[in-house]
Amino acid sequence: MGYKIFTLSPGSTSTKLAVFDGEERIFKANVQHDTEVLKTFKRVSEQLPYRVETIMNELKANQIDLHDMDAFAAYSGGLESTTTGIFPVNDKILEDCSSGRLMEHPAILGSQIIHAFAEETGKPAFLVNPPDADEFEDVSRISGIKGIHRESHIHVLNQKEVAFRAAASLGKPYEECNLIVCHVGGGLSIAAHKCGKIVDGNDVLNGDGPMAPNRSGYVPLLPVIKMCYSGQYSLDDMKAIVSKKGGLLGLLGTDNMLEIKDRIKNGDEWAELIYRAFAYNLAKYIGSYACVLEGKVDAVVMTGGVSNDEGFIANVKKYAGWVAPFIIFAGDFEMEALASGAIRALEGKEALLEYTGKPVWEKFDFEPEN
Repeated sequence: MGYKIFTLSPGSTSTKLAVFDGEERIFKANVQHDTEVLKTFKRVSEQLPYRVETIMNELKANQIDLHDMDAFAAYSGGLESTTTGIFPVNDKILEDCSSGRLMEHPAILGSQIIHAFAEETGKPAFLVNPPDADEFEDVSRISGIKGIHRESHIHVLNQKEVAFRAAASLGKPYEECNLIVCHVGGGLSIAAHKCGKIVDGNDVLNGDGPMAPNRSGYVPLLPVIKMCYSGQYSLDDMKAIVSKKGGLLGLLGTDNMLEIKDRIKNGDEWAELIYRAFAYNLAKYIGSYACVLEGKVDAVVMTGGVSNDEGFIANVKKYAGWVAPFIIFAGDFEMEALASGAIRALEGKEALLEYTGKPVWEKFDFEPEN
């Protein structure tokens, strides 16, 4: 028996919930929210009372009492860039998230929901390794266009959790490991973890990196510019092509790996080529991040739902298996990461950080303006 931790992660039309007794998950649910009701809200933060109500109905149906919890932890975006770590939910977090100033996405509801629960129960609420965390080295921020800097937008929570687990399996502290971690799920992020910090990674929000199931990843720029000025596409159309309808979905009309593999079995040569290219693209980036780590890589860590696909993993290894041994943690461990972070906070094993709203990085002070 240990601390009871309530964790959650809001999505577009649902909210993932889990309860842990120590490290053991004793309850999980994915609460669905009525899409027609969600459409009635002009701003994401206006969904808060409705989401709380549907969550509470789910907990009541499963006889779960929030007052039995020792702490709450959530996945929550919408913050200024910050360090990794554990942050008690404070007024500045709530201000930035509720305003939607930096992001209008359901992720901004995470901190707001657990704050409501904390207020009701008198128990602490934490954010653990929020998605806005940024540990990039300066050299990784430079792009080839003046005024455009590479930013850290990756699956920090799951990236860090599987990196911790990989380090443990290697018998080394995370702070002494060099790892390349690939989160391949609905989205895809790849990052170089150097001695306990994520020093470089693809910007999943701005179209960087390998193609993903429904994101384009990097593509040659001039053809995209021509698309923008063709008169055939609006700004929203182009954003959707890059961030929602690209990658496997755009090329094959589906991002369901089981469906794609069925098409390959039935002789679909285009599906087979795209399937191989998906792995090939990722492998190229694994090689590039091996360069970031100066060739000193302890392991390549694969995680996310697609990492359950042995054929995909085999294809990636075909091109990048020389880099380092592969360690597989298929699926995602975000809820486990939230729970373990909250437990570390309660046990005093990790110092708590204060979110101030001041970005850890905005620009180089020495960069010429003209």
